[in-house]
Amino acid sequence: MGKESLYETIDGAAAELIRMSDEIFDHPEIGMEEHYAAGILTDWLEKEGFTVERGVAGVETAFRAVYRRGEGGPNIGLLCEYDALPGIGHACGHHMQGPCILAAAKALKEAGGDRPYCITVYGTPAEESVSGKIQMIKNGCTFEELSVALMMHGGPATQVDVKSLANSRFRVIYHGVSSHAAIRPEKGRSALDGLILAFQGIEFLREHVNSDVKIHYTVTSCGGTPANVVPALAEACFYVRSYNRAYLDTVIERFKKVLMGAAMMTETEVEIIEEKKVDNKIPVLSLNEIVMRQAKALDAPQLRPAREKTGSTDFGNVMRRVPGTCARVAFVPEGAAAHSQEYVDAGKTKAAHDAIVYGAKILAGTAAELIEDPKLLETVQKEFKEALARESSEA
Repeated sequence: MGKESLYETIDGAAAELIRMSDEIFDHPEIGMEEHYAAGILTDWLEKEGFTVERGVAGVETAFRAVYRRGEGGPNIGLLCEYDALPGIGHACGHHMQGPCILAAAKALKEAGGDRPYCITVYGTPAEESVSGKIQMIKNGCTFEELSVALMMHGGPATQVDVKSLANSRFRVIYHGVSSHAAIRPEKGRSALDGLILAFQGIEFLREHVNSDVKIHYTVTSCGGTPANVVPALAEACFYVRSYNRAYLDTVIERFKKVLMGAAMMTETEVEIIEEKKVDNKIPVLSLNEIVMRQAKALDAPQLRPAREKTGSTDFGNVMRRVPGTCARVAFVPEGAAAHSQEYVDAGKTKAAHDAIVYGAKILAGTAAELIEDPKLLETVQKEFKEALARESSEA
């Protein structure tokens, strides 16, 4: 499976897929509404000979496309996102991902070679909102048939990531009893008091958790009552984060006790609703090295060292199940912030178009090495299992 042949296929498809990227950019769709993007991506894959399943795991705009060569061999997963942000559009570069992944998939399909392999393209919607990958996993799509999971994401530099934050988001509602605060205060049970005590308890909890734990909160509703009425309802949003999901789960148990303790002290009731549970990535440094080797050989733009720590992404939930990594490819100036107008302004530039091609070549080259060298894939999978076990032991 020669890399030059892979690159030629990608170059040959580039113009068509760049047009597709621009079309997705011009038709921004928020999470779970990406019908246009999912449609043109799946139609193209079907035309190219992939077996396409739409609406995977009950998620209407998710899809799976498979091409198999021979029996056995590794199953290379290529994942893409295509949702935009409300009000601003493609301010995170997701319009580039699908066309990049399609180019890599086409190159691998046409590469031939003597070894058997499978290429599986997953379309994963709503990363920016409800975390589509998590919804797919909840509905039975575990991604565990993949030998490895690869993604591309545009950014200010060409690099890979190491750690990302696990994040649990909670909706917390305190229910009390309303009364007139001046005339019959003894009849009241203040939901707001419960919430304020919970906030205070969280501040004390901060002193007794690992230094990487981050807890954020804000009041989202307080019933709208005047000051002389004891509020019967108070609601807040909490984010609880750590770079270690196994440890974070132990913190969350203590977090819940604080919330319930505040309810006991105020004789209120509390609802604790976990709205999202994003896992941290399990870093596989040997896989990162393969990706960056391709990037350096291609002289990709703005090559930089790995990002040691990043925010939260639902790709972490995939990377706890199979070894994976995301190749970030530069298309905006260094220092540009994601979800910004700078990303939007760069969305259809030559740099963005070049990033699609660089990303496809990086991922295709990475996949080719893993297909051609089973021992290399074994090393990646062994490191993944060891890293996952080590994280659990450190909780």
